[in-house]
Amino acid sequence: MKNLPVIFAAGALALAVAPLHAEEVTYREHVQPLFQTQCVGCHGVHAPYVGDFDEDKARYEEMGLGPRMDSYADLIMFVVYPDTGALMRRLDDGSRRPEGQPGNMYEYLGADPEERARNFSVFKAWVGEDAWNLERWGDITKEQLDRLELAY
Repeated sequence: MKNLPVIFAAGALALAVAPLHAEEVTYREHVQPLFQTQCVGCHGVHAPYVGDFDEDKARYEEMGLGPRMDSYADLIMFVVYPDTGALMRRLDDGSRRPEGQPGNMYEYLGADPEERARNFSVFKAWVGEDAWNLERWGDITKEQLDRLELAY
């Protein structure tokens, strides 16, 4: 009985996330609004494009900025190429990692564990449940790339 609140919380979370899997998760309808509320402060219009960020990373990080990702095209670069898997590695909840450590951006997905898990599930469903991996370009297989969904 001590675990009853945990069981109820997990069940409520599962019910909240279930509708995402019943419909196609798209960038425009699901990811972009979430990105606007959770990520745009550091990765929006005032952030540098990835090439500029890479050239002067320390300066931009000191300013609290990461690479720009506020459009579909910009965000895709951190899923497919050239920064393959970066989005997944940074937002990952840690459940697939041996040490269980979440990615360094996971904490920004929400104010509490439930909100983070709910928002994480949106990104994961958009990428594709079977496509979510932490591989870099040199390690990813064609089969893994073929599983990507990324609907606009």
